Amino acid sequence: MSTTTTSPRDQVPVGADRASAARRGRRLGAIVVGIGMALILVYCLAPFVWMLISSLRRPSDGRSTALIPWPISVENYRAVFDPANHFGRALGNSLVVAGGTTVLVLLLATLGAYALARLSFRGKVLVMFLVVATSMFPVIILVVPLLKLFTGGFDWWPWSWINTYQAMILPSISFALPLAVWNLNAFFRQLPVELEQAAMVDGTTRFGAFVRVILPLAAPGMFTTAIITFIAAWNEFLIALTMVNRPEMQTANVAISKFTGISQFDTPYGTKMAAGVIVTVPLIIMVLAFQRRIIGGLAAGSVK
Repeated sequence: MSTTTTSPRDQVPVGADRASAARRGRRLGAIVVGIGMALILVYCLAPFVWMLISSLRRPSDGRSTALIPWPISVENYRAVFDPANHFGRALGNSLVVAGGTTVLVLLLATLGAYALARLSFRGKVLVMFLVVATSMFPVIILVVPLLKLFTGGFDWWPWSWINTYQAMILPSISFALPLAVWNLNAFFRQLPVELEQAAMVDGTTRFGAFVRVILPLAAPGMFTTAIITFIAAWNEFLIALTMVNRPEMQTANVAISKFTGISQFDTPYGTKMAAGVIVTVPLIIMVLAFQRRIIGGLAAGSVK
């Protein structure tokens, strides 16, 4: 009879094998996630990096494909603020439109989202469905009706709003409001209703409880909604292009699209790239500065 001996190396507990496999799985998962994040970063940042590189070239090197501009020049940035481009005024117009849209959207969305989250009424589900449905209309199909409306094309609308701020702010509100209502509604619903009930027991009204108790707690969600709305209004192009034809009322995005070179057939690539950097950098700084609030506001409305 023969006996089989097992070396201590072969006597490995089953639990150790499972733990080792779990560690390898986690390591592999971390590598896959890291590669995915790197690809996303490259995909998102590559256009901005190329825009920055192109803006630092000399105007005569506008069609160059070199990865490193040499010699580095700031002539394109000086050309951006040429008085003929009205770019300084355009930046101010973009700030007015984006700021006005953000304030009005935040006011209307806060009241509407709170009502949908706390009040019970017939047709509530239908209202929520309509809120989502209105955000699915493409901007291009609404431009012609809005243009006719703001030029006084209807008897019941006697005002002409072409070349005014409200012609750009009101349409932007209609497109930004559904997302803001949906986001804030999710945030209000995860706040305990007992907070308002306790405040009303102490003698305040429902509106007083809303102002004194709910709004301070909803600040992260409102802050996140405000930033998202501001970025969307700042980047809006089609409505501003259609509703405004005076250079002094154009927003920054429209002004960039109308930059011309030394002739009408010349495209100033470097100047447009420099203007794109100027328009993009404030948004990047704002997002980086408030990234914790943005993430916190989005996450707070997703769990209860």
